[in-house]
Amino acid sequence: MKKIFLTILSLIACCSIINSETYKLTLEESIELAKKKSYNMHLLEQDLKIAEFNLKSATSALKTNIKMDITLPDYYAAIKQKADSIGIYYSIKQLTYSSGLNISQPLPTDGRIYIESGLSTLRNYSDTLRSSNLSTRIGITQPIDALYGYNALKSSIKRAELAYEQSNKSLKREELNLVYDVSQAYYQLLSVQKRAEFANLDLVRQTDAQEISKKKYEAGLIREVDALQMEVDLAEAQSNYDMAILDNKSAANAFKQTLGINLEDSVVLNSDLQYNIVVVDPEQAVKLALENRLEIREQDIQIELQKLNIKQQKVAGMIRGNLNAYYEKVGIANSKYNFDIINSINTSYNNFMGTSNFGIGFTISIPILDWGQNRALVRSAEARLKRYEIQKDQLEVSIKAEVLNLVNNINTNLKRLLLLEKNLVVAQKSFDITLQRYSDGDIDSQALALERNRLNTSYSSHLNAYINYQLSLADLMRKTFYDFQNGKLVTE
Repeated sequence: MKKIFLTILSLIACCSIINSETYKLTLEESIELAKKKSYNMHLLEQDLKIAEFNLKSATSALKTNIKMDITLPDYYAAIKQKADSIGIYYSIKQLTYSSGLNISQPLPTDGRIYIESGLSTLRNYSDTLRSSNLSTRIGITQPIDALYGYNALKSSIKRAELAYEQSNKSLKREELNLVYDVSQAYYQLLSVQKRAEFANLDLVRQTDAQEISKKKYEAGLIREVDALQMEVDLAEAQSNYDMAILDNKSAANAFKQTLGINLEDSVVLNSDLQYNIVVVDPEQAVKLALENRLEIREQDIQIELQKLNIKQQKVAGMIRGNLNAYYEKVGIANSKYNFDIINSINTSYNNFMGTSNFGIGFTISIPILDWGQNRALVRSAEARLKRYEIQKDQLEVSIKAEVLNLVNNINTNLKRLLLLEKNLVVAQKSFDITLQRYSDGDIDSQALALERNRLNTSYSSHLNAYINYQLSLADLMRKTFYDFQNGKLVTE
């Protein structure tokens, strides 16, 4: 049984290995992979589609709308009491066929022109009455307050346009946040991998030093304590390397989770620490941030929406009215004889040609006294508008300070990176010389250990400076919507 269980586990492990993939990734490839597989990006893409379809729906409201209703058939049977009677009931059985066509053309002034045409026939089985009705009406309706106050149709389109713009910019902002998050995860994994490489190099160097120490001890050139110290240093180097391998696995899993790939997959990063020297103009960076930051545009959108709300609220306290006019042709046929539907419709059509109706109406609603209720609501809406404007001004100041600090940070990181790059070269040469001096017997193991620690610190400091510089550039890109390394807007 134990052998069978182990065999099953082996098969499962083999299947996992077969189904896994190996990704050899640069930073750019990691970002593109995350864009395709990120759950947040998928959700925001759906939000953008929702806003896009809502905008399409709002703009379609300006187009001609055609609708047809058909009843085939409608049968009705009931027992009713006669009016002005007590206890006298009669039965009703009716069969109705009807159809109606409605054509409506919205107007930019919030009104509409319409054509309504309908045909219906009714057969009453109780008194053998058959009737038909044929009608066509052409009319117009226009709210007069839409001409000088609030236009609901145009406002709904404007709101949909703003919502679509906000969703589009939210998607771009989340994309830049994703770029930064992936960059962080990428450089975190790269840092761990590099530290594992450094630990391995340190282990190799310490192994060589321990071999030299062992030979010198056997030759009686150094004390036993020095040889023992070398063994302790070697064990410490081996332990550091083992810990670095464990950290590498943990960071790799976190990186895979960020990209949205399977944890069973393997990831190999490009370990080349190349970089471009980027000169950033602070004034240009601030200008781009103020032009492109979504937070500012969101405040602008809130200001525009609030202006629409104020206009809508003001209309509630204005004189309002509605203009209606129509011209209608009607044909009706009634008969107690059992003639068929075709004859009934023909009779209705003959009456239709000779009968017409028309009407025109103009209604006005005049607010007289509301004890200042609507005026208070208007003032409240205006105060909210002022609040949005103050928030926008404060936001612009905060963004300007944030970008300037970030540009200064980039310049500082670049200077530090260039300095530590030279320091790393010097530290490597110094260690090689110290190792040779130890081999020649000019210095003891303590001096070699100090020089080795200095070299390890140089490697670590240079790696941190490189990562900080790259992340600060990525942070500036998401804060300005501009890629300073390639000299282009990321919104293009």
